[in-house]
Amino acid sequence: MKTKLLFPIFLMLVTLSAMAQKPDSAKIMVHYKFTHVRDTTKRDTPYTENMILMVGQTASVYKSYDSRLQMERMKKQMDEIRKSGTMGPMNFRSGGANITPTEIFQFAATNKMVRKEKLLNSYLIEDPYPAINWKISGDTTTISNLHCQKATGHFKGRDYVAWFCPDLPFRTGPWKLCGLPGLIVEAHDVKNDVIFKFDGIEEIVKTAPDPDAIQNGVTQQGGRVMLVLGADDNQDPNLIALPANGIKTTQKEFDNLREAMRKDPQAFIQSAMAGMGGGVRFNRADGSGPQINMKMSNTPGPVINNPIELPEKK
Repeated sequence: MKTKLLFPIFLMLVTLSAMAQKPDSAKIMVHYKFTHVRDTTKRDTPYTENMILMVGQTASVYKSYDSRLQMERMKKQMDEIRKSGTMGPMNFRSGGANITPTEIFQFAATNKMVRKEKLLNSYLIEDPYPAINWKISGDTTTISNLHCQKATGHFKGRDYVAWFCPDLPFRTGPWKLCGLPGLIVEAHDVKNDVIFKFDGIEEIVKTAPDPDAIQNGVTQQGGRVMLVLGADDNQDPNLIALPANGIKTTQKEFDNLREAMRKDPQAFIQSAMAGMGGGVRFNRADGSGPQINMKMSNTPGPVINNPIELPEKK
């Protein structure tokens, strides 16, 4: 019964198209060590994660580097299974420690910010584009050979100190921080509860895709592979673009879906499969292949009494 109740929600949302924003090619990849004191009763054990900012001329996307590496390992595993011809049953569990599913897209040319959330499918939520009243000081420093200048500003209930590099003329930065005349290289709030520490920068070198490899769930030899239900359709990991198969929704609708998943993970998966027209399969070109078994944990999440976005004091 729960599956039947969830199905109309998926059927309604899946008909909505992604928000049209002009794609951009990433020129650089900036690495950050993200630290967040989620639980103020355990300040000695903050949450940490490796994050990246893919930066193009007019757009950027901030996401988990750990998640990207995890997906690359999964693709490699499935590609090796396909090539070996050993098509035994495969089991996958969603989620994992220190993995953020959220991706934040900034489109500076149109002052748009879109958050991509993952619940098997990709959901797109448009957030207000930040208007941070930065105060730029004359203080400078060098961070890994990058000449940086100091700025301070208030955003989402916190006072931030940011170091930006005028020599990298991109008005973006980690998470939702943006709007300075140069890439934000490092930032932290004044309590050091939230820290984006610079961990390197690399230039994007375009390489030709392997036509024999699995790319986001689709092979080039006539077979189709879905790594996860509702895998994004973007085949280029360095392209900054919202997935065309993303489902536009609101925060309220997404919260309802997340609560439904929390209450009954298996019913949620079955409903999502029904909404996408069937199960998840690892298929040969002739359509044969074993069923992939997916399980979603309903283990309670971590204690968060100090969210990154705080309510503004009245």
